[in-house]
Amino acid sequence: MRRFTTGCAEPASSTAKNVAIEYRWAQGRYDRLPDLAAELVGRSVDVIVASGGTPPVLAAQRATRTIPIVFANVGDPVGQGLVASLARPGGNLTGVSLLFADLTWKRVELLSELAPQARRIAVLVNPTNAINETTIGDIHGAARARGLEVYLLKAGSDPEIDAAFTALAELRADAIFVGADPFFFNRRDRVVAVLSRHTIPAMYAWREFVILGGLISYGPNVTETYRMTGIYAGKILKGARPADLPVEQPTKFELVINLKTAKALGLTVPPALLARADEVIE
Repeated sequence: MRRFTTGCAEPASSTAKNVAIEYRWAQGRYDRLPDLAAELVGRSVDVIVASGGTPPVLAAQRATRTIPIVFANVGDPVGQGLVASLARPGGNLTGVSLLFADLTWKRVELLSELAPQARRIAVLVNPTNAINETTIGDIHGAARARGLEVYLLKAGSDPEIDAAFTALAELRADAIFVGADPFFFNRRDRVVAVLSRHTIPAMYAWREFVILGGLISYGPNVTETYRMTGIYAGKILKGARPADLPVEQPTKFELVINLKTAKALGLTVPPALLARADEVIE
């Protein structure tokens, strides 16, 4: 029986035909990742699927240089030393990469287009995720190009989220940019609910926030990126080598706008922006 593991869900075990799947979840605590990765390596799995951004992938990479690793939603796998190149990964890792730099600039642009009066932008990031250093730099660059002021709010734990939202009220920011981090995604109900009470325009990375009442999102379809990851895991279980599988990148990015939320915030969505939306929630 072939065995593969994924590091995104709650601990469980299931078997389907000739494949056994082991699940591990760090519950947003990146300090638990090394132990979880070591545990899975000790179980001699055939492939590790590391989802939830860069930290789980780095933990898996440090735990094994031989077991194939398929990563999901990593921002810069080359720059972070995960693969030699996108076309020829080399080593034991491959997966799906997201162009966070390009996406960050586009998200700032779209937020400014929807809320042109916003000059003071708060940015919520998770300081425990190394990729956010790149995100912060990209946001500062995009903001300077538009004459915007940027105020950083950092949260990597639940108490820090409370502190960040308290600081948000004191900043009197005109809008907020929520970083593309699994920690926030797993707490999207809470994030959207609090920002709705603050009555502040918010840009998100994924449509799931907008469905819950968030204002606007721009990014890849999460379901599709995980489908791509699953296809690669299947190929490896059938004998393919990670070194021979080019790193995939999403080809479609969704712009989702919640008209009900826009009206509640007193915003008029420009017709040109509305026409470009892939999904409009009314």
